[in-house]
Amino acid sequence: MSKLKIGVIGCGGIANAKHMPAQKNNPDAKLVAFCDIIEERAQKAAKDFGGKSAKVFTDYRELLKEGDVDAVLVCTPNCSHCEITVAALNAGKHVLCEKPMAVSYEEAQQMIAARDKAKKVLTIGYQNRYRPDVLYLKGLADEDYFGEIYYAEANALRRRGVPTWGVFIDEAKQGGGPLIDIGTHALDLTLFLMNNYQPAYCVGRTFHKLNKQTATGNAWGDWDPERFTAEDAAFGFVVMKNGAVIYVRSSWALNEANPREACATLCGEKAGAEILDASGTALKLNGVMGGRQVLTTPDLNAGAVPFFEGTAGGDPSFLEAKTFTDAALGKGKLWVTADQAAVVTRILEGIYRSHKTEKPVYFD
Repeated sequence: MSKLKIGVIGCGGIANAKHMPAQKNNPDAKLVAFCDIIEERAQKAAKDFGGKSAKVFTDYRELLKEGDVDAVLVCTPNCSHCEITVAALNAGKHVLCEKPMAVSYEEAQQMIAARDKAKKVLTIGYQNRYRPDVLYLKGLADEDYFGEIYYAEANALRRRGVPTWGVFIDEAKQGGGPLIDIGTHALDLTLFLMNNYQPAYCVGRTFHKLNKQTATGNAWGDWDPERFTAEDAAFGFVVMKNGAVIYVRSSWALNEANPREACATLCGEKAGAEILDASGTALKLNGVMGGRQVLTTPDLNAGAVPFFEGTAGGDPSFLEAKTFTDAALGKGKLWVTADQAAVVTRILEGIYRSHKTEKPVYFD
């Protein structure tokens, strides 16, 4: 098989902004089928990213019947991730599902069970793992540079950055607001860098403090208070089985003067690190050298990273696309496993559940 033939299910914002351009530039991929409940969107995607023979569908079940489709990209609202992914795996397709993996841990487990039964590749769209700063930190962590990381922060804070398009602010279709939308990226990075996927329990609170306001100063224009049913901010405290703790902070709208998104803070026995923003270059390391406190800024523009070829790791979206096709074609391993992503979903669900019950949520 020279190229992986890919179908796209959901031709909206994330497919157009990330997945389809990345796969179009991927020499191991060919986009051959496009599906969206709005036929015009699928037709436009086929024109922009597919060849003359690309097929268009409005029902994903019909796309999955196509024998020349080897894999699919699931780029639909969160509430349909499990249903479509399981159907695709059962149809013998490899799957790259956009984050979050699912709206519940039970659904995530169903996806993993379908993967195991089909013996196909399943990965989740956590492209921030491929950023140069994250790759650099992962190399340091694997070399035990930090020692045991016993405190961490997963930061996904926007001051006024509510996505007003699509169904983002619809809690029923998305499973939540900023926690499940951008908090999921920050938590994934943090668990990945800690190499710790064993949560013991969590507590959490979600807030609906600003989502009914008007004249909001929002980056994408005022939101509709009637449609904004998801939380505007959520916070959680997670205790891992080894005693380490993670503070999860997420918001779309918060009176916070120093927002940061897809960021992590790591505090270990030997040293620490802080990602200050998601640019891939705002990274600080801290420690003690010669009896003095030191703060270091690595030069991430020079040299290559230890996990991928190319200077500073290349574009994260392309690396995500290429890693998926390599794994599906038997030429490499996944960088984001479904088992890891399921733990992220489990913790997010636990934070939401803790708010509803006003009690800690124990995972075992």
